[in-house]
Amino acid sequence: MAYRKSDRLDVYQSITSQIITAIEAGTGKVQMPWHRSGFESALPINISSSKTYQGINILSLWAAAQMADYEKAIWGTYKQWQDAGAQVRKGEKSSFIVFYKQFENDDTDSEEDQSRRRLMMAKASRVFNIAQVDGYDFPAEPEPSKNLVTRIASADALIARTGAIINEHGERAYFNPTTDEITMPDRHRFFDTDSGTATEHYHSVLLHELTHWSGAKHRLDRTFGKRFGDLAYSIEELTAELGAAFLCADLGISASPRKDHACYINNWLTAMKADTKAVFAAASAASKAAEYLKIAGT
Repeated sequence: MAYRKSDRLDVYQSITSQIITAIEAGTGKVQMPWHRSGFESALPINISSSKTYQGINILSLWAAAQMADYEKAIWGTYKQWQDAGAQVRKGEKSSFIVFYKQFENDDTDSEEDQSRRRLMMAKASRVFNIAQVDGYDFPAEPEPSKNLVTRIASADALIARTGAIINEHGERAYFNPTTDEITMPDRHRFFDTDSGTATEHYHSVLLHELTHWSGAKHRLDRTFGKRFGDLAYSIEELTAELGAAFLCADLGISASPRKDHACYINNWLTAMKADTKAVFAAASAASKAAEYLKIAGT
């Protein structure tokens, strides 16, 4: 199935620019939008459907929340907020999300090649955060649990279900595609920080490596080589970074920054500026990897 952009707005450029701005604002501290303290555990939610956004829209709204310092991850269109009994305040600036609309390609006459007749056009939608509206009665939230054991147990259960071979020794974390094994540093090398516990940091790193593991040929068969050339490795690293962030957010644990990713930031920015669809590809692949890992072994 083919894709094309909206004629009125370059959706890819608009959202990529928003993400680039957020990343460039935090590169001094190796701080990505998904590492924002206090915001890691919040997947963006639509006010109308109560469902979480997916793929590039998660990253786009995380970036928007970082730049505007929004505390809650609830979003909706102007009409959706009106339907919820609220009103977007005058002068508030919207944030972009993207959706795809299917249409028929009249330029293709062949009845046999139906896949080329069906095209997907990326279209932008403008949404507002709950911090930008008045008149919405936010339901009382339950007191957050201070005990991390249950949440970490859920991460342990997800990891165990994958059946991945995980070895612990040394100082490095990596996935070896030749042996199909993950190596993690010894646990005593992880420490508590202001952004999370040592156990949370351990799980964040392991989920990153599991995202790499999911891309093996006999699993999701993920490759960016033909499309991104020399930048393919950096895009795979961005996919693993996002996959871990999505899973950490879903599990309610901290997605900690990794110092060894500082060297990738410039490559990520270079790829995004050269190809506005690069981050879309990485976010889409990360969402698929996260879903794969959540259902693996079930």
